[in-house]
Amino acid sequence: MEPVWTTIEEARRWASLFLTKHDREPRVADLLLEHVLGLSFAQLLAAEREEFPEEHRAKFVEDLYAHAETGVPVQHLIGQAHFYGREFLVHPHVLIPRPETEELVVGVLDFLKEKGMTNPVVADVGTGSGIIAITLACEHPSSRIVATDLSDKALAAAAENARLYEAEIDFYQGNFLEPLQGKHLDCIVSNPPYIARSEAAIMDDTVLNFDPELALFAEEEGLAAYREMVEQIKTFQLFPRLIAFEIGHLQGEAVKQILSRQLPEYRVAIKKDINQKDRMIFAVKDS
Repeated sequence: MEPVWTTIEEARRWASLFLTKHDREPRVADLLLEHVLGLSFAQLLAAEREEFPEEHRAKFVEDLYAHAETGVPVQHLIGQAHFYGREFLVHPHVLIPRPETEELVVGVLDFLKEKGMTNPVVADVGTGSGIIAITLACEHPSSRIVATDLSDKALAAAAENARLYEAEIDFYQGNFLEPLQGKHLDCIVSNPPYIARSEAAIMDDTVLNFDPELALFAEEEGLAAYREMVEQIKTFQLFPRLIAFEIGHLQGEAVKQILSRQLPEYRVAIKKDINQKDRMIFAVKDS
């Protein structure tokens, strides 16, 4: 049955209840409303008693039904995702940014500030949509940022986002650190694929069915990407002052062991996210 409402407030209430009944996050209703009406959340609240624009009704209902029925992420429906105070273009060929990754970026920025590194060379390995590289470029503009990805479609998205924020980044296509052989790197940061394929059965459909498999899954119970990157760091003799990885919340000790065994000159620490789950690894080389 076609939903009936008159005001924005009524549309918002109906959509939230509809999503809840379909076991979806009701906050999606607000995100879709903000996008289709061109309003911020504060503006949306202020306009609740206004009449809902009839020309936007069909699109709003269509997208809401699509999310409820298929799990298609709201970020794909609106074509953008929020990260570190900015909006980034996203599509099905790149991983949708997660809030936890912001904490990885904060850790890198804190390190650069603490060490007084004014013009470091920072590599974002497996850049995807470019959120880490672009955020670092914007927040620490004296840095030189390089970024790699195996996917040409991901690199195209990252380059488009870089143009959007006028971020100067050198992009390279290739497997992790292979394109950066022979280059001097002060920091390496990466949010690689780290989900074990055995976990697919318990994953949310909004992730499993829509995020690119290349950005999600890794062999060896999710540890293959870390092993390969650490081996490349050693083989290519890159040895940056900082290696910063995002990890799965059960992978802390395993990734720490990979780094400690292959790169014994590094001090390796596991850091927790805001939810007190192991989420980051920082490996520091003092000399």
